[in-house]
Amino acid sequence: MASRSAEVSRKTKETDIAVSVHVDGSGKSDMATGVGFFDHMLDQLSRHSLIDMTVKATGDLHIDDHHTVEDTGIALGQALAKALGERRGIMRYASIDLAMDETLTRAAIDVSGRPFLVWNVSFSSPKIGTFDTELVREFFQALAQNAGITLHVTNHYGANNHHIAETCFKAVARVLRAALERDPRQPDAVPSTKGSLKG
Repeated sequence: MASRSAEVSRKTKETDIAVSVHVDGSGKSDMATGVGFFDHMLDQLSRHSLIDMTVKATGDLHIDDHHTVEDTGIALGQALAKALGERRGIMRYASIDLAMDETLTRAAIDVSGRPFLVWNVSFSSPKIGTFDTELVREFFQALAQNAGITLHVTNHYGANNHHIAETCFKAVARVLRAALERDPRQPDAVPSTKGSLKG
């Protein structure tokens, strides 16, 4: 079977980002974005999806974290799309309700080639430490758009904003893991009546 791996570099006046992904990995991660909480969330994304990920990013953090977080989502999405190619043999769909202490979050995914994000998540504070909570959505918007996935994320309830954010990353990781698994019953087929998952 072909290796589902890819590397993407993206450089603008605002950020310089290099990422690599190996879909059939073991969840090894090496994150260095300069944003501590974001690195922690990316570690969760890698660990629970079993996608090996390396992210090296430098950005205009003297302004804020926005460009670094969004552009990392863009680059990771592009790398996933590149690694998956025609998306042959994948399970394609998955959903999960993921619990963490007092928090419950649902994620559902269609690795469809058609980018779309439905985001039903609210935070009670604009910050988690120094991290802007609104950037959680910005990351997943960029990831979905550039990976070509339909992604729905709903936080059912939760009191701790760190837990809410973390369940979003863990839930998305788990549905990525399930949806990207190879389907032993149709290992070479594109799981679509159209015959294509390229949008």
